[in-house]
Amino acid sequence: MTEDRKMLEPMATVVSIVLRTLLALLAAGLVHSTIHGSWGDVFVCIADDSTTSSVTADDFVPENGAQVDSIPRYCAESPDAHLRLLNELGELPSTLLLISGLFLLHRLLQGAARDGVYTVQTASRLRLLGWWLLVGSLVVEIIEANARAALLAELAETADFSAGTWLSMWTAPYLAVLTGLGLLTFARITRAGTSMREDLEGVV
Repeated sequence: MTEDRKMLEPMATVVSIVLRTLLALLAAGLVHSTIHGSWGDVFVCIADDSTTSSVTADDFVPENGAQVDSIPRYCAESPDAHLRLLNELGELPSTLLLISGLFLLHRLLQGAARDGVYTVQTASRLRLLGWWLLVGSLVVEIIEANARAALLAELAETADFSAGTWLSMWTAPYLAVLTGLGLLTFARITRAGTSMREDLEGVV
């Protein structure tokens, strides 16, 4: 197990430190919100990237042969609870996915250091992390795109909550999906390696 533990460093230590730091910051934010009796951002804003204009401020001067476009950014003067909720739903799910993914990765590394890299338990934890990233990233992006589209519809008269607005707010999580698929592949490889190791030990 000592050799397996060495192979997992420095990744195991870095993940542990980052996870503890994020949890501490999250806890501090919750305590701060509870003490001050408020939640969410004070400023609720949303940019409509699908709309541009050639009207710009005089401070933005392009070089010769270039032009400047302006993208409208709508901000609520006195956001109510509904607008703050939409704003949080447009940002918070990604943070929760990051923290939960780091927790599963930390659990995977700790288990591999304890039980060994080529074990059924490690393969199962690797597969769980892969599915979590694959499905979670898609669900998170759907939630956040819906929240941003709804927020834009609330703040802009020219925008409505439609499929077009939703698509303009949607960003496909290519990296997370590919990472999840890669982890699922490595989980199968680890499981196959575990079976081969058990067969060899049985022969010896």
